[in-house]
Amino acid sequence: MKLKRFTIALLLLTGYATSAMAENYAIDIKGQHAFIQFKIKHLGYSWMLGEFRTFDGRFSYDEQHPEQNQVNVTIEANSIDTNHAERNKHLRSADFFDVKQYPTITFNSTSYEAKGNQQGIIHGKLTLRGVTKNVDIAVNQIGAGADPWGGYRRGFEGHATLHLSDYKMPFAPKLGPVSDNVELFLSIEGIRKK
Repeated sequence: MKLKRFTIALLLLTGYATSAMAENYAIDIKGQHAFIQFKIKHLGYSWMLGEFRTFDGRFSYDEQHPEQNQVNVTIEANSIDTNHAERNKHLRSADFFDVKQYPTITFNSTSYEAKGNQQGIIHGKLTLRGVTKNVDIAVNQIGAGADPWGGYRRGFEGHATLHLSDYKMPFAPKLGPVSDNVELFLSIEGIRKK
């Protein structure tokens, strides 16, 4: 009986030690050291660039156990900006993002696959316009360390490809197949929570 109790206690302590190694970060929205940008071909003739200006999120990072890394992000769909007021209005309409009915876009990781010391793939679920799809984000750690204000930061860049046809946007087919792919670029800097 004592041996069984000792084993359970050891497992609990080991589990605690493992989880204690994970560092938790809040994405630096206040200082705006984070960006969610995208580009899409306009009818195959040129690139249209844009970004989401309002979002929030957090991530956990465990150097010793990278498979435990996690990220959760919520984006305000209404914050889409392509540097053109009329186009922004159209993108917010029911033809595309339908922001009145679907005000938020969410990404929640389901697993992390390490691809070396600083690289990996975040597997997760992206919910956009009420549709949830599996999305893989290739990530690369840019750096980590102390900041001038007594905090500690860690930053990553990420790349993914989305498909408009996956999210049931009524106007998307009119753009043609060349405009179905959306290339996503993320630059995320987090502040470690104390």
